[in-house]
Order: sequence, then C-alpha cells, then structure tokens
Amino acid sequence: MSGLILVVDDEPDLVTALRFSLHREQYETRVAHSGVDALLEATREPIPDLIVLDRMLPDLPGTEVCRRLKADPRTSDVPVVMLTARGTEADRVQGFENGADDYVVKPFNTRELLLRIAAVLRRGRPTDEPAPATPSGDLIQFGLLKVDPAAHRVWVADEERILTALEFRLLTTFLERKGRVQSREALLDTVWGVSAGVTTRTVDTHVKRLRQKLGAAGVYVHTLRGVGYRFHGTPQEAAPR
Repeated sequence: MSGLILVVDDEPDLVTALRFSLHREQYETRVAHSGVDALLEATREPIPDLIVLDRMLPDLPGTEVCRRLKADPRTSDVPVVMLTARGTEADRVQGFENGADDYVVKPFNTRELLLRIAAVLRRGRPTDEPAPATPSGDLIQFGLLKVDPAAHRVWVADEERILTALEFRLLTTFLERKGRVQSREALLDTVWGVSAGVTTRTVDTHVKRLRQKLGAAGVYVHTLRGVGYRFHGTPQEAAPR
C-alpha cells in the first residue's frame, strides 16, 4: 500500500528516521514542525492520505491541530495517528475526543507504527481496485440505510456517504446491537478500546458527526438522556408520531 503521509513533529531526528522508514515502505512524505505549518501542509494539494501528528508541538497542542483538521471539510476525512510521550488513558481519550483515529505512545517501535498506519489506511481504502458503483457483498439494509461491511461503504437512500474508520466502527456497532441501549462507557470500550470510568464527550462528539453524515438516516440513533444511545430496533420506530 502506498500513499502520501504528512509527518508533524518538532524532533528532527525522529522525523528523519520516520521518513526513511516510510519511504522504504513506498510511502511519499511531507513534513511540518509546528501546528500552524501542519494546518497549512494538510490543506495543500495533494491532500495527504494520513497524518502522523505529535501531541506536543511548540505552538499549538496536537489535540487542537487535530480538532481543526476534523472541522475543516478539506481534511475532515483524513485519518490522524497521534504520537505522544503522555500515555495515560485520559490523554488517549482526549486525543480520540478531538478526532484521532489511532494513538501511539513514545518511544514507539517503528515497525508497530508502520503497521498501525497501514491498518488505518486499509480501513479507509479497503481495496486497491476501483470501487463498484453499487453495493456488493454481504449488504446490511435498515430502512434508508445500506452498509457493506467488507467494502467499508455506506449509502443513505442510495447516495453514498463517506465515513471515517471510527465513524464506520461506531455505526456497525450500533447495527450489531440495534434495539439495545448502549452506554457511553460500553461504546468507548468497544469502538475506541478505552476502558470505562473516564468522563468524556468522545462518544457524544462522534455520534453527532455520524448523525450529520447519515442525514435522514441519522434519526435511527436515539439519545437516552443520562444513559447513552439506542439504535432503533426497526426503521418504523424512528418514524414521526
């Protein structure tokens, strides 16, 4: 697998070593050493396929850079792998809350980072062949919604919607558990791999984004105040009464 990787870090030795390893795996690279430069490089054509982003930058926190990238329509779907020397669960949650797709703690094994990069890219680009114009494989249908898990594709009323890897995992988790209440803690554990007991708006933020992308099918996700979320058991349950 190849692609363009934007590496954002203010440690020259780390950047040099990482670029060497990425080039050896046939990736192209672009570099930024600050948050401001990262935002500029991320929006310069061609848009990167993935961003490796340090959490501790000299001007802006990496979490803020990630938040701005996810808020920009030009880069909202670009996956972000965040690097950090701070590996507490609260730090991981904050990274995920701001839109990171994966989280790697320094010092890291370069081979492991490369595997994580490949895995994140593979989730977003499941095949190197041109995607078919219509759904294929084991299609899940739920009212207006159609999901092709093998191809990582989603349609609402036959119009394809592009989801990030995390959004897709969140949607498929809801579908697998439709009709059942899901607490925020349960979703954090399943979708993000973060254990319960952390107070966070991570789930709320991503559910909001998911609903927006699903448009008319967003009503299938019902909020239960003080409890969590429930994906309706049938499309008819979501119909206005």
